[in-house]
Amino acid sequence: MFGTDLSRLRDVRSRAITPENPDGRPGGGARATEGTGAHAARDLGLGWKVSPSVDVPAGATHPVARIEGSGRITHLWVTTHRSHWRRLVLRMHWDGSDEPAVEVPLGDFFASGWGRFAQVSSAMVAVNPHGGFNSYWTMPFRTGAVITLENLGDQQATVYYQVDYEVEDADRTPAEHGYFHAQYRRSDPLVAGEVHPILAGIAGRGHYVGTYLAWGVNSPGWWGEGEVKFYLDDDTDFPTVCGTGTEDYFGGAWNFDVPGRGYTEFSTPYLGLPQVLRPDGLYHSQQRFGMYRWHVPDPVHFATALDVEVQALGWQSGGRYLPLHDDIASTAFFYLDAPSTSRPELPDVDRLQVLGNLD
Repeated sequence: MFGTDLSRLRDVRSRAITPENPDGRPGGGARATEGTGAHAARDLGLGWKVSPSVDVPAGATHPVARIEGSGRITHLWVTTHRSHWRRLVLRMHWDGSDEPAVEVPLGDFFASGWGRFAQVSSAMVAVNPHGGFNSYWTMPFRTGAVITLENLGDQQATVYYQVDYEVEDADRTPAEHGYFHAQYRRSDPLVAGEVHPILAGIAGRGHYVGTYLAWGVNSPGWWGEGEVKFYLDDDTDFPTVCGTGTEDYFGGAWNFDVPGRGYTEFSTPYLGLPQVLRPDGLYHSQQRFGMYRWHVPDPVHFATALDVEVQALGWQSGGRYLPLHDDIASTAFFYLDAPSTSRPELPDVDRLQVLGNLD
């Protein structure tokens, strides 16, 4: 709710799921008698932060939230050690679907794919010191919602979280509300001359609302000359929406290069380059970038189908484009008229890892 809609009184009830109140029931907060804070609270007793977090064992899946009925998730806050940002997989299921609508490594869902903190100050995702992940994507459901975290790593992960949501009568959930989806893909490395698929083979009606790219450069020189293309509905060989360059799509210009400063980070409500990881002269030998664009004021609407891709282009002699073989990981955010759709197979933990970030 934004603007004048914020003052409108609505027939909904607010709930929150945390490790302290795992089912979000009314009056269920601060009732835990066991948990990760039990030892610290032993002198204080009931009501004093007995269960602020959960320990997710290696290879285990933790049920973050299971909600019955109709409503919408309005805010999600999560934090864990950065070594788990690519090892924990966030999944969301809507209305009893066996297939997840969201299947993304935790860090990438929150525009933090490289396992290093960077401040993100956007309208839809905020990442605050030191690794406070916040999502404000609206996620409606009609009969229920399930959120899980799977630990693909070989170490236990301690995770703190809060899921804020609203519940309402089923007949009050507008039929035209789409289901929230997020998909992850990685090309590591991208085959030179091919494009990276941000989204592929989506069928149905909906609108595309966001892109996050974690881009690792494998060659010297500029890397962002490629276009971002949206193939809508009956498009085949050529897209309906086609940009003018990678940095242009993310709202920047001229290589993100402020003279005298080089690559320059920025974070605005709907687009940004919040992360620039520079070589350190030793093990971190390549440049890495994190970029987001939220199509909230300007969603890309489709009636029957959607594919999205990005080219990877630099420059070579004679003023010619140079196809690159960079490491590109993308997360696509969109709403669809179905609770599940086609999605790629998630890479295993070795293919998800960020080399050099093993600490």
